[in-house]
Amino acid sequence: MLSLQMNARTVRCLTTIPNRLLPNIRTIARARSSTRNYPNLKCPARPKSTSAIGGPPTKAPSPPAAAAAAASSSSTKESIPITQTLLAMTAGVLTVTAAAATVESVTSSSIPPFSPDGQRYSQSSFSGRFCRMLLMCDPRLTFYTDDEVRRCRAMVSNYRHLIANPPPEVENIHRTLWEAHRVSSAALHPDTDQSIPRPFRMSGYVLYNGPICVSMVASSSTPALLFWGWMNQSQNALINYFNRNASSDMSNETLGMSYAAAVGSALAVVFGLASVIKRRVRDPARVRQLLRFVAFPSSVVASSLNCYVVRSPEIDTGIPVVDEEG
Repeated sequence: MLSLQMNARTVRCLTTIPNRLLPNIRTIARARSSTRNYPNLKCPARPKSTSAIGGPPTKAPSPPAAAAAAASSSSTKESIPITQTLLAMTAGVLTVTAAAATVESVTSSSIPPFSPDGQRYSQSSFSGRFCRMLLMCDPRLTFYTDDEVRRCRAMVSNYRHLIANPPPEVENIHRTLWEAHRVSSAALHPDTDQSIPRPFRMSGYVLYNGPICVSMVASSSTPALLFWGWMNQSQNALINYFNRNASSDMSNETLGMSYAAAVGSALAVVFGLASVIKRRVRDPARVRQLLRFVAFPSSVVASSLNCYVVRSPEIDTGIPVVDEEG
């Protein structure tokens, strides 16, 4: 029996040789069995990889290129859809505007006599409270200039004379006065008579907070949720501050502590829910889907805490209450 003595290089070459070439290799090995080295024996070249039968060879992507492609794909999935955000904001603004205009027009035939201390809609029923809040959040109120707002406030202050001597071009003076009261009260603080910045008015809530809420819902990563949660609660805190009862004094220290507590509680809720989801769910795609549902519960809890913390001085010290004689 002829024994073959081959070095390690020859063995490695044989492991890559196709089966149809093995008989020829064995013949060469027997012919050179007396020699320990085989300088003429060469390993056949491996065939180049092809993308398809008869197609050109394809080059495998390098690890850095593959990592960059994966990062690009991940960032694309986690990016905020700008077009959808703008469409959602526009739809929200148009919906609230149309609903407010419809309610005001439908109820114009049953307007009560104007009173600056009264309400156009009865606050003893849900429908009356809903109509009042809907007209208060009308985005059209944000576009009135300061001069127009001051003219409306002057009309409200002079309402007795206008009711007694209505202008000839006005069909329903009570409806005009209720609208003037709505415009002025939406822009001016009732205690200080100072103008409220537009982003922090109730009429500007849909315009300015809508994009933030859509961005929160569209976010699918913890950093994005934390950023938009901070933006949302910062605006809510300022809305609560500018619409507070100004008769209760609030120091800068109390305001800073209230803001820190409100925003801190909001971010804690967002981070806590996101951490629980990431610990319980292993699939990254599933995690991104579930993180989109973190915005709503975290916003509800944080907004409630925000309102309580920012306006807690009113609860501690109370507000002045007067009778009809002042």
